[in-house]
Amino acid sequence: MRHALHCTTLALALSMSLVACQARQGEDAAPAKAATAAPKALPTQTVTSQNGPVTVTTIASGLEHPWSVALLPDGGFLVTERPGRLRHVSADGAVSAPITGVPQVWAEGQGGLLDVVLAPDFATSKKIFLSYAEPGPDGSAGTAVSTATLGDGALSDVKLFYRQEPKLVGPNHFGSRIAFDGKGHVFITQGERNDRPTSQKLDMLQGKLVRLNLDGSVPADNPFVGRKDARPEIWSYGHRNMQSLATDPRTGTVWEAEHGPKGGDEINLPQPGKNYGWPIITHGINYSGLKIPEAVGKEAPGMEQPYHVWEISPGLSGMAFLTAQPASKWNDSLFLGALADGSLIRLSLDGDKITGEERLLKDVGARIRDVRVGSDGKVYVLTDETDGKLLRLDPPKG
Repeated sequence: MRHALHCTTLALALSMSLVACQARQGEDAAPAKAATAAPKALPTQTVTSQNGPVTVTTIASGLEHPWSVALLPDGGFLVTERPGRLRHVSADGAVSAPITGVPQVWAEGQGGLLDVVLAPDFATSKKIFLSYAEPGPDGSAGTAVSTATLGDGALSDVKLFYRQEPKLVGPNHFGSRIAFDGKGHVFITQGERNDRPTSQKLDMLQGKLVRLNLDGSVPADNPFVGRKDARPEIWSYGHRNMQSLATDPRTGTVWEAEHGPKGGDEINLPQPGKNYGWPIITHGINYSGLKIPEAVGKEAPGMEQPYHVWEISPGLSGMAFLTAQPASKWNDSLFLGALADGSLIRLSLDGDKITGEERLLKDVGARIRDVRVGSDGKVYVLTDETDGKLLRLDPPKG
């Protein structure tokens, strides 16, 4: 009798374990689609750096190819997922159901829902900016930006702010990042849609850094205002695929980084009206191993040299400054996500001069899509995976 009771108890326990295991497998296999309770203690690990141990905390997981994160004043986050979803992540890691009201996106190839940033007056307006691949006729698409008011689980007052013209067919090189200069202007990056010659054509918006007023109008002092052969929105041109943009809080200087082809990822400090050369000058070659057909070399008259260049492409995406933290060993650093290299790049700065480089998170083994820095000097990154994660890095202690 005792043997039979023992067998029955064992069978019941095994059955309950199997059900629990199947439930866990189901949770692991699908991205978060609804609000979930965060664990009591967020998982952490320790990674090495040149300055000492770094604590890495996984705030949230189960995000489907997250592309951008915005840090909210209450300690929470807004996260875009490339398929077209915007989610709220609480400070303790709970992931919301998709926020409604997001504009329709063209979620093909590299297209989809891209950047999210808070407006400079977000504290009072609750206004956000979203960039995305906007669908067009006959399978075409182009980079676009809309503004919206963030509510409880929904966007309202959604308005188109900027539209790349003309729209082109193809799944690649949309950019796109958004940054403010603190002087009433917004900068928007975009790609040349993998149509190289467009970067040099001033009557097209592909391959251009755009500068607009915060109301969407064109600043009167933009470099091509008044020229009939040029789009007035253009600030600089000759860019390939800009997926990194940030304003140096120390100086107000706008920095951008872009993908080269095979080799030649670069940082620029774009100046008004300047030509940054793509595809006429480049440090890279085609993925086939052949030279870029239009390229004449690494330099040419009237074209700007990169401020910083990588001969082997790390695949740059996301950019953030860490400054005004004198007690931090990472003070005066510039962070960039690296997709191909699977790392977080930290550049040491002396003023504008880049004095050193280290690559973090290599042991994590994930593509880093975005990076942001909090007011407390902590660093937040997104991993671009089917099961993407939002991570927090606590800098090495002094």
